[in-house]
Amino acid sequence: MTLHWGPTGLAGVDEAGRGPLAGPVVAAAVMLDPERRIDGLRDSKKLSATARERLADHIRRDALAWCVAEASVQEIDTLNILGATMLAMRRAVDGLGRAPDEVWVDGNRCPQWPWRSQAVVKGDDKIAAIAAASILAKTERDRFMRRLHEIHPQYGFARHMGYGTAQHLEALKAHGACPHHRRSFAPVKLVLAQSCLF
Repeated sequence: MTLHWGPTGLAGVDEAGRGPLAGPVVAAAVMLDPERRIDGLRDSKKLSATARERLADHIRRDALAWCVAEASVQEIDTLNILGATMLAMRRAVDGLGRAPDEVWVDGNRCPQWPWRSQAVVKGDDKIAAIAAASILAKTERDRFMRRLHEIHPQYGFARHMGYGTAQHLEALKAHGACPHHRRSFAPVKLVLAQSCLF
């Protein structure tokens, strides 16, 4: 599938980690250089981990500008996951170091910000800059979760990246929540409520 490169001055934005029970939500913004096209860009979920890492290196090297930003677990629990995602996206575009002419965001809504923008459903599989942003967001968040695994190996973060797998839920029941779990998410809230009963 050939991706659309969009207008010059376009920043693509995507996030990783809205659904997991642990860890930050990470957003990336990327402005690609039409003179330095990167082959193989596509939705990060459709790439192997090895391919994502290789492409992430290319993006960091050849993009006109890029930035990865996050919203913390505390911000997720305070704002809710949608608000925290929008915050991470704003931080990513703010961090580009150059003002985009417009911003295209994967999904069905855009944050409130001063840039002309549009939401593109399944944009990570249609627009090159959004695909690049999805790759940077996913690789950065996965690295964070692997580091977290070294600190809290009992949860298996390196395998499920914080998603609510059966293994993760069993570990939550056995060990309770760590500081990186999202206490506002129902499965974590339930485990914490049950632990208070004993």
